[in-house]
Amino acid sequence: MPKRRHIINHSLTLLAMLLVAGCQTLPEKAPEKQPPMAFPSPPEPARFYHERTLLSTSAVKQADEEDKLRAFLTGEDSDQGEGFAKPFDVAVHQGRVFITDTVTRHVIVMDFVTGKTFNIGTAGDEGDLTKPLGIAVDRSGTVYVADNGAKTVKVYDRDGNYQRSIGNRELLQRPAGVDVDPEGSHLFVVDVGGVQSQQHVIQVFDGHSGDLIRTIGRRGTGEGEFNLPRDVKLGPDGLLYVTDGGNFRIQVLTQEGEFVRAWGKPGARLGQFSRPKGISIDKQGNVYAVDAAFGNFQIFNPQGQLLLFVGARSTTPGPAKYMLPAGIDVDEDGRVYLVGQFFRKVDIYRPATLPPEKGYLGKSAE
Repeated sequence: MPKRRHIINHSLTLLAMLLVAGCQTLPEKAPEKQPPMAFPSPPEPARFYHERTLLSTSAVKQADEEDKLRAFLTGEDSDQGEGFAKPFDVAVHQGRVFITDTVTRHVIVMDFVTGKTFNIGTAGDEGDLTKPLGIAVDRSGTVYVADNGAKTVKVYDRDGNYQRSIGNRELLQRPAGVDVDPEGSHLFVVDVGGVQSQQHVIQVFDGHSGDLIRTIGRRGTGEGEFNLPRDVKLGPDGLLYVTDGGNFRIQVLTQEGEFVRAWGKPGARLGQFSRPKGISIDKQGNVYAVDAAFGNFQIFNPQGQLLLFVGARSTTPGPAKYMLPAGIDVDEDGRVYLVGQFFRKVDIYRPATLPPEKGYLGKSAE
């Protein structure tokens, strides 16, 4: 009898071991890491790579071992952060990304160097924002936000502390785009006007005193005239580059308002425009222009020759897919940040000449 019991117990032990083994799945083979999406597509040499997509402030946090274990056990992200509701424009300064959001009525700040996140325009003081659209940052990190609701440009230090306001309802009807020179001495504000308005202009202010220096342009189709201008960028050549939306072109002017050149016309071909919106310029003077209808941005040299286009219109989300792209910026390292309003994201593109671990954004991955 004891011998029989021993045999039974041994059999049960073997059965239990088999059951446990059967419940365990063999470790899955790790999927091969896919190369980043390249632009232009192979076999052409890559000039840009899609590096990452930002959907919330959690993107700045580097997961530690505890975070990874929690995510493994629960299947949930331990820190989902603040998502974007309706992002509009973006500006970047030394790894700190500033994103205006017209629904939440503030600026979302994500610092990829320090891992810090915070909001601007929610302190309960004069610096509170009502409808933030365009945004710019000068060399020192001072932040300038075009508040379309308040008809002014609000100025903050790099940490979001309100400093002052520039402009008022008498001078600005629909401020949308803004840029500033590196020293913060001259502020360029696009007043988009409207169908019934003739104030389709760029207002130039003293960045320190707030005094109006001059008004550039008027409504029209001629040289130096605008029809629903959308954005402005000061190039390294000292010239102003303006997306002249209703005229389907980019105009280049001196800071005094003298016409230099223009390019673009309505159409669906490369180099043409349908709904030009945001604009930015890299250190080499190349111009990055967003088209909301095409769902892409086109890159031109300073003379207006097309170099490359990135992205496509899409009704489904994904890298380099857009429905209503808006603002754009190029950081100190040449990375490109493009706001996708409909999919509530910011896509980041890295120049092929820049290793992924280099630059301000690369430091966050070290």
